[in-house]
Amino acid sequence: MSTTPLRPYGAQRVWAPTATEAAAFDRAVIEHQGVPQAALMECAGRSAAEILVRLFPHGEVVALIGAGNNGGDGLVMLRTLKAWGRPVRAVLVADRDSENFLRGWQIRLEKDDGLGLGEGDLDAVLRGASVLVDAILGTGIRGAPRERQARAIRAINKSDRPVVALDTPSGVCGDTGRVAGEAVDAEVTVAFGWPKLGTLLQPGRSRVGRLIAVEIGFPPVPDSGFGAAVATPAWAAETRPRRQPDAHKNSVGTLLLVAGRPGMAGAAVMAARAALRSGVGLLRVVSSSENRSIIQGSVPEAIFVSAEDIEAVREAAAASQALAVGPGLGTEAEAAELLRRVLQLSGGLPTVLDADALNLASSGDGPGVAEWAAERPTLVTPHLGEMKRLTGLDGEVIQQDRLGAARDLASRTGAAVLLKGLPSIVMLPDGACLVDSMGSSDLAVGGMGDVLTGVSGALLAQGLSPAESGALGLYTTGRAASRAALGPSLTPSDVIEQLPTVWSEEGPGESDLDHPFVIFDQDPAR
Repeated sequence: MSTTPLRPYGAQRVWAPTATEAAAFDRAVIEHQGVPQAALMECAGRSAAEILVRLFPHGEVVALIGAGNNGGDGLVMLRTLKAWGRPVRAVLVADRDSENFLRGWQIRLEKDDGLGLGEGDLDAVLRGASVLVDAILGTGIRGAPRERQARAIRAINKSDRPVVALDTPSGVCGDTGRVAGEAVDAEVTVAFGWPKLGTLLQPGRSRVGRLIAVEIGFPPVPDSGFGAAVATPAWAAETRPRRQPDAHKNSVGTLLLVAGRPGMAGAAVMAARAALRSGVGLLRVVSSSENRSIIQGSVPEAIFVSAEDIEAVREAAAASQALAVGPGLGTEAEAAELLRRVLQLSGGLPTVLDADALNLASSGDGPGVAEWAAERPTLVTPHLGEMKRLTGLDGEVIQQDRLGAARDLASRTGAAVLLKGLPSIVMLPDGACLVDSMGSSDLAVGGMGDVLTGVSGALLAQGLSPAESGALGLYTTGRAASRAALGPSLTPSDVIEQLPTVWSEEGPGESDLDHPFVIFDQDPAR
């Protein structure tokens, strides 16, 4: 199967509705905008057939067909493939009418009801196929599959055949990504209209494989139509700052970075280098005077400001347009006092809070997140451990509902919340959400958060909102990691070195003009 990188296909906005939101939109389109359900199903099945032929061009296709619209999509897909000359077979794993979908095409239909086609026979049928289609359960599932469908899912998973799932893998909740019982392990999931939010979230994300969303004839979605969208390459190309021809250093963003206790100059250096590689015009670094020689030697483009010189910090804050605080700062009393002074001296500067700034905020020793956000646009960037301390929630509770935890923190504090993970998400105080599309386990190494802080701070200084800065920072660092192509050997310095290449990319990235109906294409989670 193709392992090409994520391709956005020119779609500026890719929504990520929950299954509930998508179903409500589907009903509204059918009932109020005159789009027949049969037309949507026809487009869905034919588009899925096109994707299957492109990725798996040879051999028999066996589809497992359920009772709902998902099964109808599967039957349309089989009929289309049959018309194109492909050998196909359907296994019905629910009681349903199929003739209305086949339109006279003679397709072999078998019923797996636990009596005629038993599990052993089903295993043989599936092993004889070249590719399987999962059209058992659609986006409406909320709990565990019933035994008849669960038996079919088990047979799929042990068949050792590539699986194309329609809309969501059967057993994965399209709202939350939760897996309550048996669930299909797909190699490809073809989503209709948009990727469903649950297929972007763990643990469902690990069941989806390559996620491809296809356009099937829906009308445009209003800007406030769904709660979440995906930060795609096309979105990034549209959002990133642009310089005017007569730009100068003070017109393209000035950033004040507060980072690095004694012995932690490396965090300040990585954040500073990332900021400079992300287009900021002028960078000032507030750090312990003991770090002066290291920072000035490693980042000569930055202006060093001693953390002990309060008047110098005041002047630096007055001359800056944004603030990034936290990498390697420490949690000692001196760091807490420095943060209180910076809060007082920096007025309403848009601010990124990371690392030890969040640890101090959660302990009560330093300014709290709500205190920062009360007078300035604020972005906080916690990983799971920091999120636990900020919210007081158990880590397992957060992981079971990452969006809910981020939404609660953002609503309570007024800050935009960038919760790191796979995927990382950016939650606004009003509940709107951006989902990262570029993260991978390659980024799981110390120092990557410092790089993200530097990039996001630079974007804040160039006029982007906290949420845009966080989401574009995630996209850019993830894209840089992908371009480095070093796998587990990746280091933060490798990401920084790739940033100029990412920023110089023109347009939304790779595209496939032969398949313009594909609006989103994301490689499997890794």
